[in-house]
Amino acid sequence: MATPYVTDDSGKYIPSTQRPDGTWRKQRKVKEGYVPQEEVPVYENKYVKFFKSKPSLPPGMSHTDPSANKTQQSTKAEIESSLSKTAKRNLKRKEKRKQEKGERGVVEETIEELEKVNISEAKDKTTNENPAAENAKKLKNLRKKLRQVEELQQKIDCGEITEPSKEQLDKLARRKGIEEEIEDLELDL
Repeated sequence: MATPYVTDDSGKYIPSTQRPDGTWRKQRKVKEGYVPQEEVPVYENKYVKFFKSKPSLPPGMSHTDPSANKTQQSTKAEIESSLSKTAKRNLKRKEKRKQEKGERGVVEETIEELEKVNISEAKDKTTNENPAAENAKKLKNLRKKLRQVEELQQKIDCGEITEPSKEQLDKLARRKGIEEEIEDLELDL
């Protein structure tokens, strides 16, 4: 909304106006080149201007470009060929659920999921390449569980815990199984 300026022989000024409560604002003289605060453009640094002017798609690609779908489909097919049976089955289930919900950005979401699956499979492959390290990690976790069971047993024996809960009793019952697993892993190492 532009401020109405009045110009006469005394100069340029903003005329007096009435406030909602009935009082009057004084008329104000305005110098040449004055821009009211509401009309001053908001400052934007060069980075904000750059990102506002940046297109959302790569150069030469439009929202209705059919070649974009072909590229996404080819990458999807390449990724699917490198998946395991379970990963493919899970992918089909997810696609089926999405079709039931509605097709909104299915291709983009599927590609993202495939990339996530590939990342998780890569992690699985790295752990399978070094079974000794994996066994050492399991052994460490089992020893920790055994230590917790022993501490719980000590608390019960000394009377610190008078009535153990169902979870605590289950933990105590698992002691023998944990000890057997530790022995098996120690033999493997």
